[in-house]
Amino acid sequence: MARALPSVVLVGRPNVGKSTLFNRLTHSRRAIVTAIPGTTRDVITYPVEWQGARFELTDTGGMFGASADPLHALVLERGRRAIADADLLVLVVDGREGVVPGDRDIARALHEADKPALLAVNKTDDRRARAGVLEFHQLGVDPVVEISAEHGEGVGDLLDAILEQLPRRSVVNAQPASGEEAVPAGSAETLDEVSIAIIGRPNAGKSSLVNRLLREERMIVSEMPGTTRDSVDSVLTWHRRQFRIVDTAGIRRPSRVARGGQVESLSVLLAQRSIEASDIVVLVVDASVGVTDQDATIAGAADKAGRGIIIAANKWDLMKDRGPEFVKTFDAELREQLKFLDYAPVLHISAATGERTPRLLETIDRVAASRRKRIKTPELNRLVERISLEHPPASPGRKHVRILYATQIGVAPPTFVFFTNVATSFHFSYTRFLENRLREAFGFEGTPIRMHVRARTRTAKRGERSG
Repeated sequence: MARALPSVVLVGRPNVGKSTLFNRLTHSRRAIVTAIPGTTRDVITYPVEWQGARFELTDTGGMFGASADPLHALVLERGRRAIADADLLVLVVDGREGVVPGDRDIARALHEADKPALLAVNKTDDRRARAGVLEFHQLGVDPVVEISAEHGEGVGDLLDAILEQLPRRSVVNAQPASGEEAVPAGSAETLDEVSIAIIGRPNAGKSSLVNRLLREERMIVSEMPGTTRDSVDSVLTWHRRQFRIVDTAGIRRPSRVARGGQVESLSVLLAQRSIEASDIVVLVVDASVGVTDQDATIAGAADKAGRGIIIAANKWDLMKDRGPEFVKTFDAELREQLKFLDYAPVLHISAATGERTPRLLETIDRVAASRRKRIKTPELNRLVERISLEHPPASPGRKHVRILYATQIGVAPPTFVFFTNVATSFHFSYTRFLENRLREAFGFEGTPIRMHVRARTRTAKRGERSG
């Protein structure tokens, strides 16, 4: 199991630049940045590396200051929980505004938490802000570092100060204990780590599902559609396997995104990026509503990206009294609406009660293995030879099309090349036929299959004759 990294938490009033600083330090665009106070609601964590040391950086929602957000109380609760778990707190303030009551409130909360802390005075690229830095010492948080998160000024000094404050035992590449394997958290190359994007329409129960899987209230859950704005990573260890779960902002129709403004548009962008960065996509469908065209659009994006796909029909606890015929009808309509996902397993779950959620983790594990399955060339060609004899491809011209051999050229998703004597493509129906036979023979549960057709070159033919 991977050794936990020390936790550094950014705290501060809304719109002081925490998310901009988070993106700067993590070299990412994980946190949404706008001029709208209170944009960040959830707790976002991402690894940071500096001078050979690693730590986890957390961006919290704006904890203090005026807010019209109806979920502000939940934001405050999540922020306090992050403070309690932190190894180091970084109070971010706006140098242009000077010390305001909200800064004093949060500084008082930090003192009560009795945690190591430092102060980052942001936006000091402004001359007036630099002149007023001294007044921030009254907050009693030391050391004080001047930065400009937007332009990167002073960020190196801030990182140096963070490393000085963190416990040396865990910051600098700790050696694994006897029998453990050192695995850098957050690395794309982490052994056995599977990245899972939880996607679906707003209010389908995505955050409730993440909470159920993590067995803690990590995500803010409410009945208000569009509650989750940021894409939030959480790491779950299950049967010695590591899953990185991303609860994405609900993906809405373009017209609704336009009405939702800049924050909504950026949420959709981050959700789509999460699909691209994931190994497995869990499409959460609201069983009480049924499958919609929007569900099909979301699933299409995941299929096009070549990700493993699992369909989770959530809120199944509300469907129990409808009888066995309803199950058959529901699944038939789902398969009809999502014809192109006939390879994706369907699970009936309830995030609220936990019904069948353990099976979801088992299915994720199987689909992850299917995505990376590699078929030996001789075994593949024995199947191809049998298939082509039973059902040869159609010949569009006078020359008979023959499949000469096939090979697997990639995984995640499994990708095959079929070499023929003349054809450079197969009819769509024949491609589907080949895909179905490959699945019958080798499984490939929950993963798209990519197939390419190549005509054998003249050079290859001459080489075969001369050999």
